[in-house]
Amino acid sequence: MIGYITVGTNDMAKSAAFYDALLGEMGAKRAMDEESFIVWSNGAGMFSITKPFNQEPATVGNGVMVAFMAQDRESVDRLYAKAIELGATDEGKPGVRGGDESSFYAAYFRDLDGNKLNFFHAPMP
Repeated sequence: MIGYITVGTNDMAKSAAFYDALLGEMGAKRAMDEESFIVWSNGAGMFSITKPFNQEPATVGNGVMVAFMAQDRESVDRLYAKAIELGATDEGKPGVRGGDESSFYAAYFRDLDGNKLNFFHAPMP
């Protein structure tokens, strides 16, 4: 349903290194690499970073979050740990969300520019 998601950055090189390492853990590789934007894909969707077109500083969208689907709970744990290792900040350690009976398992973090992201695993209907 969603083709790609883009977040802004104020430091392309720093952000690119972060996402090369983090998304590489999911099998994603750079699909496009331009001066003002970079796109990663693992064949199931795309994620990109960009310098804002209006040339203003990139800012975080309040209430905006990007969620990456993980293969299993162990992948959520591993990917979250990798994000933190790469300099991300914790916004919610890995665990079940939605009560004891829930099958939704997620971990939340902010990237180097403050964008909120998560890795999750949940059976899809």
